[in-house]
Order: sequence, then structure tokens, then C-alpha cells
Amino acid sequence: MEPLRSVLRQSHMTLTITARRVALVLLTLAALTLVYVIGAGRSAGAPATASTAIGNAGTSVSLPQTQTKLSSTQPSVTPATAVPGITVGGRADVAGTPDTLRLDLSVVATAPTVTEALASANRSAGAVQQSLLSSGVKKKDLQTSGLNIQPNYDYPNGGTPRLTGYQVSESLSAKLRNLGRAGDAIGRAVNVGGNAVRVNGISLDLEDSGAMVSIARDKAFANAKDKAEQYAKAAGRGLGEVLSITEDISTPSPIAMPYAAMDSAKLAASTCVVSVAMSGVRLRPILGDG
Repeated sequence: MEPLRSVLRQSHMTLTITARRVALVLLTLAALTLVYVIGAGRSAGAPATASTAIGNAGTSVSLPQTQTKLSSTQPSVTPATAVPGITVGGRADVAGTPDTLRLDLSVVATAPTVTEALASANRSAGAVQQSLLSSGVKKKDLQTSGLNIQPNYDYPNGGTPRLTGYQVSESLSAKLRNLGRAGDAIGRAVNVGGNAVRVNGISLDLEDSGAMVSIARDKAFANAKDKAEQYAKAAGRGLGEVLSITEDISTPSPIAMPYAAMDSAKLAASTCVVSVAMSGVRLRPILGDG
């Protein structure tokens, strides 16, 4: 009987160990199933996290996708350039009479010494200035602009250069605002200075262009508005307020005039032009006739 109990005890112990293993296997399977279900749920409910992971892996598509989803929830803003409008251009040229004559001259004197040459040049320059002042030129419109001293040499054939004297030149500029008397004023100044005077340049200019610019601006805007009204009428609309204006103003440059050909009649007949171009006049269209 003893051998039989021994066999039964061993068989009972074998059955007990097998049950534990089965329980452990079932518990492991249940845990894996739960982990899989939880992982699948998180993966389905968090696309942004997955997108971030892709982005971290080096894919350049993930960030734009996330930004697109975020921006789709924001209200759209209409850019300023999308505001309805009619854009036209206008231009106007206004002619006027120059109001200023610019005179540039110099006085040149030569003498054996610097002192003598400088004194002679100063006398001639002073006489020219005094003549212009007596002709109505204001002192603030007279300006000396340069003094130059240089030696004069004689160059004999095969010999050493020999100093013969010095030449002094002084530059003077003046603004003459009475164009009707400008020709006579310049003539008297040149005669007073004699052979020492060199007329370097004469030009006509328009310094006070403000009034002409205002007139040209009004005409240019009227020109642009006429075009806009024509387009609006063709579209069955009216015109509202002005949205923007871009303009380009061109003022006249000084007009050169030869001294030999200058006279009062030509000065009076001279004209200059101020131009205003409005390249971007934008007006808002409205319903109806406005």
C-alpha cells in the first residue's frame, strides 16, 4: 500500500503546478490585451502627438499639418489690399515764369607779387558787388565762393622755368530776383569789373514753386477722379472716400542761358513747368450712384 500512496501524492502535486501556470498565462494574456486596448485608444484620440513624433523624427510635413489644424479654428482676417477699390492715375503740368536768375562769375587779377594780385582782385570784386547792390540785388543774395592763388612761370627753350608773377581769382555768385532789370544789372557789373570779370554761367530758376505745385496737384486729382467716376458708372456703382494716394512731384531744374544771347525780352518769355503725377489714386466704390 505504501508505493500506491507515493504515486498518488506525486500525481496530486503535478496537477497543482499545472493550474498555477495556466493562471499565470491567462493573467498575462489579459494584461497584454488591456495594454493593447489602452494603446489603441490613445493612438486614435491624439493625432497631434503622433504628428509631433513624426516631426521629431525629421519629417517636415508634420509641423505644417499641425499649424493648419490650429489656424482652421481661428477667424480669418481680410488683408488691407483686399478692400474693394478703383485705382486710377492722374497727371497735370503747370507752366510758370521763373522768379530768380542765378549769376556765377569770377574776377581774375595778375601781378608780380601775391599782395598786388590779391589787392587788384579784391578791388574788382568789390566794384562788381557794389554795382549789383545798387541794381537792387540784396546783400543776402551775394556770396563769394572761392579764392585761388597760383604762380605764373615762363618756360624758355631748354632753360630753367622763371617765375613771372601770380594770378589770383575770386568767385562770386548772385541771385537777381527782378528779371526785368537783370540784364541791365549784369551788364553794368561786368563793365565795372572790366577785363578782370569772367561770366561763368547764367541760369533761370523757380524758387517759389508752392503755388504751382498746389494747382498741379488739384488738376491731377481731378483728372484721376474723372477716370474713376467713368469706371464706376460703367460698373453701376458710385464713388466713396479716397483710400490712398501716391504722387510724384517734379519741379523744374535751372535753365541755362548764354550771357551773349541774354536780354530782357527773352527773360520775360522764359517758362518752366511743374509736373504732378498721381500714380495710385484708390477710391472705394459704393452701391448706387453715390
